[in-house]
Amino acid sequence: MEKELILVLDFGGQYNQLIARRVRDLNVYCEVIPYTTPLNKIKEMEPKGIIFTGGPNSVYAEGAPSIDKEIYDLGIPILGICYGAQLMSYSLGGNVQPAKKREYGKTALKVGESVLFIGVKKESTTWMSHTDYVEKLADGFHTTATTETCPTAAFENSEKALYAVQFHPEVAHSEEGNKVISNFLFQIAGCSGDWKMDEFVETSIKALKEKIGDKKVLCALSGGVDSSVAAVMIGKAVGKQLTCIFVDHGLMRKDEGDQVEEVFTNDYDLNFIRVNAQQRFYDKLKGVSDPETKRKIIGEEFIRVFEEEAKKIGTVDYLVQGTIYPDVIESGVGDSAVIKSHHNVGGLPDYVDFKEIIEPLRDLFKDEVRKAGLELGLPTELVMRQPFPGPGLAIRIIGDVTEEKVKILQEADYVFRREIKNAGIDQDLNQYFAVLTNLKSVGVMGDGRTYDFTLALRAVTTIDFMTAEFAHIPWDILGDISSKIVNEVGSINRIVYDITNKPPATIEWE
Repeated sequence: MEKELILVLDFGGQYNQLIARRVRDLNVYCEVIPYTTPLNKIKEMEPKGIIFTGGPNSVYAEGAPSIDKEIYDLGIPILGICYGAQLMSYSLGGNVQPAKKREYGKTALKVGESVLFIGVKKESTTWMSHTDYVEKLADGFHTTATTETCPTAAFENSEKALYAVQFHPEVAHSEEGNKVISNFLFQIAGCSGDWKMDEFVETSIKALKEKIGDKKVLCALSGGVDSSVAAVMIGKAVGKQLTCIFVDHGLMRKDEGDQVEEVFTNDYDLNFIRVNAQQRFYDKLKGVSDPETKRKIIGEEFIRVFEEEAKKIGTVDYLVQGTIYPDVIESGVGDSAVIKSHHNVGGLPDYVDFKEIIEPLRDLFKDEVRKAGLELGLPTELVMRQPFPGPGLAIRIIGDVTEEKVKILQEADYVFRREIKNAGIDQDLNQYFAVLTNLKSVGVMGDGRTYDFTLALRAVTTIDFMTAEFAHIPWDILGDISSKIVNEVGSINRIVYDITNKPPATIEWE
């Protein structure tokens, strides 16, 4: 059965992925495509509805993003958001002007009668971000919502199934935004909400089995969520035809290498090769303090190990990558698609003679990948693992990396994560970890003087990881964590907590 489709036409707005996420959260499949997509291609895709995103331009400016007006006559319901709303009215004969008073941030919205606002409170808080406004509506449209300074906060031509909102319903600050999107999907576009993860997994496994047949497949398994879920999905389809190469560079968190091996050897019975290359990575990193140099060394050495192991397998037909949908979206503008493609496969040796790259997760967002992993039976601790940088603990150790420092950080980070979970706040934090600084200070333990490392703790809350706020962990919990780390882990006598947002800081320290 073909899945229902909502198309999100990207006009360059900052919330475009978020729109797609909101639609997917309502069990409706959608894809984000450029506004430059030819109209005949849009017709071929047979969407149930189309959403125009916001964007940074003014619709009346020279060279502003636009679209063939024929799209409004296809009989496909359209929802325009912010720039998309202005474009809809402007294209059909309305007038868009700079607003006398721009609206940005939380704004009080009053709604009238409209199918788009079924079940929506008459007055609610919404999120605005615009400098222009629709001064005169196109013929056939009427206003359905207003704010104090925007007389056309929403408008529609219900006969043609054209709907527009000046605010951003996809943003969490719009308290009734999810209802607005839901009404468009189910009341207007007639979607049934058949995008279910169990059906996706089952259908994907069947399609992979048909595609691969009796050919060999290779997966460079990092142990991260994306590559793990992709590997298990392929393994379910073709079993022993898949070979997974897992390079343990010694820079993972405590016991993670063993956990990955246990899952893929005991639970899934795949051709799993673990390469314990810890010492060669430590040797390569000896005396290196610059974080960018660390990254390059680790990346190159990983490829060298992969090359050595891949030689032992022989020719393979397919290569598995854990590409997910945000990668696809971010690669879809200008020349970036080519750059992304080279980035993904550029490190592979020439002798790996694969016919095609298989990306079984390329339609999924990160949270959907996690759901797929749980559907496939992967353990929760692996599927829900904290985001972890490719270079691993090497960039959570400030200064040079040694085996001793890695072990100290592994233990301290383990205690931090354990106590966060024990306190019952792990689901409230989007990322949390420890950083071993290169600062030593005087301390006292028992009756003796110490001169040991300072450990930094970092925890943030975020929606998209583009911005983040430091987490307000209760002081008593932080105090308990500090005490346990100092008592259980050697070589640490001082704990600090990072209370910097992103920006100005990044989430990682290096």
